[in-house]
Amino acid sequence: MDTIAAVCTGTGAVGILRISGDMAKTVASRVFSGQLNTPRMMAYGAFLDASGNIVDRGLAVWFSAPNSYTGEDVVELHCHGSRVAMSSILEACFASGARAAKPGEFTRRAFLNGKMDLTQAEAVMDLIDAETEAAAKNAAAQLDGEIGKGLDSLRDRLLDIAAAFSAYVDYPEDGIDEPEVASGLEGIAEKLEKLAASYAQGKILKDGVKTALIGRPNVGKSSLLNALVGFDRSIVTDRAGTTRDTVEESAMVGGVRLRLVDTAGMRETDDAIEQEGVSRSTNAAERADLLLCVFDVAQALGEEDLRICELAKGKCAIAVVNKSDLAAQFEMSTLEPYFGDRIVEISAKERHGLDALGACISETLAVKTIPCDGSVITNARHMAATKEAALRVRDALNALAGGLTPDVAVGEIEQAIALLGEITGKTATDAVLTRIFERFCVGK
Repeated sequence: MDTIAAVCTGTGAVGILRISGDMAKTVASRVFSGQLNTPRMMAYGAFLDASGNIVDRGLAVWFSAPNSYTGEDVVELHCHGSRVAMSSILEACFASGARAAKPGEFTRRAFLNGKMDLTQAEAVMDLIDAETEAAAKNAAAQLDGEIGKGLDSLRDRLLDIAAAFSAYVDYPEDGIDEPEVASGLEGIAEKLEKLAASYAQGKILKDGVKTALIGRPNVGKSSLLNALVGFDRSIVTDRAGTTRDTVEESAMVGGVRLRLVDTAGMRETDDAIEQEGVSRSTNAAERADLLLCVFDVAQALGEEDLRICELAKGKCAIAVVNKSDLAAQFEMSTLEPYFGDRIVEISAKERHGLDALGACISETLAVKTIPCDGSVITNARHMAATKEAALRVRDALNALAGGLTPDVAVGEIEQAIALLGEITGKTATDAVLTRIFERFCVGK
């Protein structure tokens, strides 16, 4: 393979460039004056540009194949994090025989060289993108191969079952009895279904929760958004209908990342612009994973409030009763038929009740029950393939129960085997690999 090079870090105190390939040491020797004689031993020296001029001084380390991130010879150059210095050193690497690395190419080489399976490679990006401690822990566990090991075990069991059936079908003269595999297939199907279902929790860990703040005008939706994010993100005035479009921001609330969407107040209006805002609010509410339905305790519940209540029916929703610092004009029990015990009193203006709201959100989403040990699926690709594999195993069971010939069941089992192989990379196509690694940053 070509020798590749890229900057791995942004500007800062320290910058790191990575070189990987058969010529990694040769390229490094042309841009670094220190001696790289011992693997994994830092060396000090000067960094040179393409003209041989010193542009910085720092450290370099050589990782010999196959004991490196990519499985190839790798050299890391540690210089100061100056954009100018790093650019000059990188250009010198190109002039010395390396080419620019493509997005994710280092990790792709690690996968192709057997240093990690595809689930681990994808966990690298998940770890980089993690916005919460829980997401980072889960990605780190998946980087250790937690998902891949479990899927490989199930795939091996399916291979054994397919082989037993093939022997029964292909060698009838040997008197081989038809394998008794129904219970085994049932167990595999259940595990795959459970794994696919874990995506609902895994999505919360990785992506957070799409949360819409809905309510009629002037109940305090924008004030609540500002209180949750900790700064004035939305405009707040006494005038009804100030928010005409959705306003989006994210915040950590109750131990989970909320993707907050502040919406226009829902009401009947003749204003064409406000009508569009109300339409967008309705769409945001329909797409949301969680609804924070905001009510003004200082005003009696009106028709718009009741429409909000009806909209919340059957959804994951919490009633947020705002302006608790003012005299109440309705009883909290009025909201119970719609929200049960998911009713929280707050004062967004005074920042009161936000901890109680966070606790209610955490309990509603069952955040504390989500494991961070890598056992839940956080990747939509994994979920889709696992779900489809479970269906194929179920179809194999149905074929056997329906008295169809064993080769029909074997065909279904082989499809399930291929699907699980796509997840870990054993049967992934180049098109799938390209799609996965192109979302990586250059240098990783």
